Amino acid sequence: MLSMEGACWLCHQPLKLISQGVCSFCLKSLPLMPNCCPRCALPSEQQDVMCGRCLKQPPAWQRLVTVTPYQAPLRKLIHRYKFNSQSQLAFALARIFVLHWLNGYRQMRWPKPDMIVTIPLHPNRLWQRGFDHVAFIGEYLARWLNITYSRNSLLRTRDTLTQITLKRKYRHSNLNGAFSLTTSVTGRQVAILDDVITTGATMQAAAQLLICAGVQTVEAWSVCRTL
Repeated sequence: MLSMEGACWLCHQPLKLISQGVCSFCLKSLPLMPNCCPRCALPSEQQDVMCGRCLKQPPAWQRLVTVTPYQAPLRKLIHRYKFNSQSQLAFALARIFVLHWLNGYRQMRWPKPDMIVTIPLHPNRLWQRGFDHVAFIGEYLARWLNITYSRNSLLRTRDTLTQITLKRKYRHSNLNGAFSLTTSVTGRQVAILDDVITTGATMQAAAQLLICAGVQTVEAWSVCRTL
């Protein structure tokens, strides 16, 4: 269902500022992340200390920044954005993330990277969907935060099976050799953006590639995280 012009995408009430996309009440009502490990953003007893999983086998990135668990109401909104060709939702989703990120930045919870890359679609998947949903969000974030963004820095060179169709143990092997890098990232502080992080296999493959290419730090960014 399309939102009425000038109405909140979530509650469908009129917006004071049409460009907001999601009203302040719905933003404040989004489910909060529980106490989570700063490295993997999975539930942990101590919020600012790496969990046992990450101490034993840390992911390739240094920090995972995400807004809310992958559940209602954003789960439905992201699904509509990706699969119902509602590209106009990119602004609202980017705004949700940037407000969360800025709040943490002001509290000095994370630094500002100097480059954003996005998890890309394979050309076949891009043709089927009609637009690169993560790239649209990345373009907004790069402009608002004044961070370099090269849409084609990270390419998907192999048309992998859809991760959601695979069991957890097969997701990492499905992504072997799936990405290539087209620009120099040596010494850069890079944030990799995706809409949703589930097992982290896709983000892990991309982060490992960047580390091998000589980045200084890698952060994982996502609108939602599956818990």
